[in-house]
Amino acid sequence: MTRTQQTVRINGKRTILTTQNGKVTAKPALPEEWELQAAQCRALRAMPEYGKVFLFAGDQNSAKRGPRAQAQATAAGMTPGEADMRCYGTGGQLLMWENKVGNGRLSPAQVARHAALARLGHNVVVLRAVTEDDAAAQAVGLVRGWLAANDNRTGVIAA
Repeated sequence: MTRTQQTVRINGKRTILTTQNGKVTAKPALPEEWELQAAQCRALRAMPEYGKVFLFAGDQNSAKRGPRAQAQATAAGMTPGEADMRCYGTGGQLLMWENKVGNGRLSPAQVARHAALARLGHNVVVLRAVTEDDAAAQAVGLVRGWLAANDNRTGVIAA
């Protein structure tokens, strides 16, 4: 029994093709992590509070690079395991989260970096999603809760 799988794009959508015993089946593939993050960025920029009481920045520190590009990125401060997204609020408040597709695991570098950040008092939240819409909704909900908890709308930080 021979079984093969490959991920391809069909009509612009990532699709998993499975061939088993001469029969081919197709099913939608999960989005890639960068697609979840891009959806979050679009949703966060659409929030009325964006630019007034919070800003954000994203990273792709684990992006695939050649040896020279990797050396340049490391020399310029790219850090393996750094959170995917950072949200900056009034009063110096910082919110960070890591995106994972479905049950994707944190890499050893992420586990170590998140623990090091926690020792400094910075928590990294892990958001898990299997659709872009869900990722965007989770990010907006996380930021709205953070804004409310820290009263970032008025600049007063909760103790």
